[in-house]
Amino acid sequence: MIRMRHTDESPHEASEINVTPFIDVMLVLLVIFMVTAPLTTVNVPVDLPSSTEKPTPPPDDPVFLTVKADHRLALGEDDITMDGLAGALESATKGNRDQRIFLRADRTVDYGTLMGVMDKLRSAGYLKVALVNLQGQEEGSEAGTTMVPTASTTSGSAPATAPVAAGTP
Repeated sequence: MIRMRHTDESPHEASEINVTPFIDVMLVLLVIFMVTAPLTTVNVPVDLPSSTEKPTPPPDDPVFLTVKADHRLALGEDDITMDGLAGALESATKGNRDQRIFLRADRTVDYGTLMGVMDKLRSAGYLKVALVNLQGQEEGSEAGTTMVPTASTTSGSAPATAPVAAGTP
């Protein structure tokens, strides 16, 4: 018996891509990266040295902005509102937006409130902000303290927390 072959009986090649092995490989890589990612972070304990450099001298007429424990603001000795901050700073600095503002906050003030005040300062055009802390004091101690502005001066579009040199107000 002679068998005739028809053209439609030939095996066809698959023209679509089989993505199942690709997905399997990606899932394996995902698991590997999830397991190894925490191991790649640097967690080296370092005892950083302290600085013996004297703080910079305070300006002649410093402008202190204080965030009290109840989140009220004070410019110098005068209580102000958040809405009146720009106008009060304008009169305190005599319109000099390049003057550094020394920002003090009670230790109980939350980070969000402090950042809100710093955003208000930035929107008012005051980009030079120094955060004030107590230097020479251990946690819970009151004796031998000196107020020192320690962190941040900002200019242009930089974030409001760029580090700068410390100075004593």
